Amino acid sequence: MSEFVRNVRLWFAPEQVRAEGATPDYRFSLANERTFLAWLRTALALIGGGFAVDQFLPELRWAVRVALALALLAAGVLCSLRAVNHWVRCERAMRRGEDLPVSRFPALLSLVVALVALGMVVVVLFGWEG
Repeated sequence: MSEFVRNVRLWFAPEQVRAEGATPDYRFSLANERTFLAWLRTALALIGGGFAVDQFLPELRWAVRVALALALLAAGVLCSLRAVNHWVRCERAMRRGEDLPVSRFPALLSLVVALVALGMVVVVLFGWEG
């Protein structure tokens, strides 16, 4: 079974994570959980931003509005899925005494948010009608 599939199964059975390795210092597990919650707050903000773009910018050309909204909504979905996957991977690594996993996701998310922000700058500079 691939590592990704195993991690996805652990999303819904976190008690199985306890079967691996030794229990880490609780401060590290709680810090991992706070990081997870921070990623979820980020996901909720992105989803809220996507809805805001769609609902509060009706004068914006339809294709531009939908593209910006969908980019934010997709980033929110990916961010929430990444949050739980990263939580599981970090918890397993801590229990095994391994290095924490690295990820390119923060860079990818930053690029998506930057592109949406640039799109909004263009909208502001050149007006709503495009």
